[in-house]
Amino acid sequence: MSVITKRATVYLDPRLHKALRIKSIETAHSMSKLVNEAVALVLAEDAADLAAFEERAHEPLITFADALKDLKRHGRI
Repeated sequence: MSVITKRATVYLDPRLHKALRIKSIETAHSMSKLVNEAVALVLAEDAADLAAFEERAHEPLITFADALKDLKRHGRI
């Protein structure tokens, strides 16, 4: 099965480009594959953060001062 891809122009810092090129050679994966995997990972992390936020959206709000007192009371700080 062939995956349809879209072309994009991305401007990289020269040091980042060099590191990506070296990683590509070391792993025998294309630079495109490495960039796709990195972007997918970052977006998955964002999706997990958004899901956690949605799960907690209906929790009661507390002030920073109350949160600090609670952390101290439970020996976390």
